[in-house]
Amino acid sequence: MTSAFTIVGLGESLFDVFPDRAVLGGAPLNVAYHAHQLCSASGGRGVVASRAGTDELGRRLLDELRTRNLTTEFVQIDTTHPTGRVDITLRHGEPTYDFLADVAWDHLEWTPDWQRLAETCDAVVFGTLAQRCPTSRETVQRFVESAKQAVRLFDVNLRVTFFDADSLRRGAELATAIKLNENELPIVLRLLNLADNSSAAETASNNGARRLLRAFASTGLRNVVVTHGEQGTEVWTHEDCIRGQCAQFERHPQANNVGAGDACSAGLLWGWLNNWPAEQTVSLANRLGAFVASQPGATPAFPEDFRR
Repeated sequence: MTSAFTIVGLGESLFDVFPDRAVLGGAPLNVAYHAHQLCSASGGRGVVASRAGTDELGRRLLDELRTRNLTTEFVQIDTTHPTGRVDITLRHGEPTYDFLADVAWDHLEWTPDWQRLAETCDAVVFGTLAQRCPTSRETVQRFVESAKQAVRLFDVNLRVTFFDADSLRRGAELATAIKLNENELPIVLRLLNLADNSSAAETASNNGARRLLRAFASTGLRNVVVTHGEQGTEVWTHEDCIRGQCAQFERHPQANNVGAGDACSAGLLWGWLNNWPAEQTVSLANRLGAFVASQPGATPAFPEDFRR
């Protein structure tokens, strides 16, 4: 039995610009879209809390959200700054990112509508990229601070140099769950002064996740999620490590891995909110991530059986 959950993707909204096309994206937006696919049938919704310009990309962003049946109520309109975009280069299917600076989502504003959303949502996902500028950093942190009742997933998503120890530490303090990949974990541990002399492999699989859990247990951290690409996802708790079943799908000729981790995040939030058994939750996260990695673009429609 499920409930009408509200799952918020808080932060950047942008277009992933490939050599041959521009695709709606941004990690929080991707999570909100995938969450909406999972929960809309039971009366829930994924919500994008972001900011767009009045330019052509901004109009397209709003149109695409409406086409996908997502509300635009919490997408702020910026008349000064352009809509976000990132130029993506693919090498063997793996993306590198070049982000446009000083865009609309660098200027997120705290408003009464956002406060009401924060105080009533069931889950919120946030990261480091939307905190690269002081105005948005303050707004993101205030939103998450106000969402005391919610599952709060800090999906680290380290991008270029748009992160620092302060945003990582505060994000971890505000989170009930942290998600990061096996390459990001040693970087985060080092910046938070939690690293030891273990090898990268040891850090990623065991000691690092447990050190994060211990360091932020007093502020409410309950889960550390470590992703390993095609090898799937580990969810570490204070008592255990859960590894779900991995999945494989036929790969589209233009497939890439952009957005796979965001689909994984949506699956985790859906399972946690429904109080599913841990292995079932992680297996869904693996399945969603693998499916998106088999498709072109970060926000493909899920097959119907994924939504049941």
